[in-house]
Amino acid sequence: MSGSARKQGRGIKVLVIRQPWAWLIVNGFKDIENRTWDTRYRGPLLIQASASLPSKRDLEEFSLYARKRGAGLPESFETGGIVGMVQLEDCVLASKSKWFLGPVGWVLSHPKRLKFIPLKGQLGLFDPPKAILGKLAAPNGGKVKGRAK
Repeated sequence: MSGSARKQGRGIKVLVIRQPWAWLIVNGFKDIENRTWDTRYRGPLLIQASASLPSKRDLEEFSLYARKRGAGLPESFETGGIVGMVQLEDCVLASKSKWFLGPVGWVLSHPKRLKFIPLKGQLGLFDPPKAILGKLAAPNGGKVKGRAK
């Protein structure tokens, strides 16, 4: 976590996203998160993989969709916890991103994978528990080196 993110502390938010979308975001493939709602929040956003995986059939469809956009998916995914962090730059109604489906696109930048941290999710944007912030502030900040393929 950057020094400015640590200073903001409470400004950091968590967003729960289903796999494989969470994996695609934190590994730098997906630069837009499609939502039905806008937010005024801008800043660091912890990406939490939801606790459940999509059906095998849905996962096969998602895999094809991702491959058409240049991203191959791994065999397995982490679920039920923090998997990475991005910067939420803006919310838009239109985008040239190959990942934009709308109606609202959350523009994401600076993806970072983090060491997995279990966490029970919530709806919408929420503040991370202090224990999570403490783990992120620890030496190495939970960062994982390299980008998974």
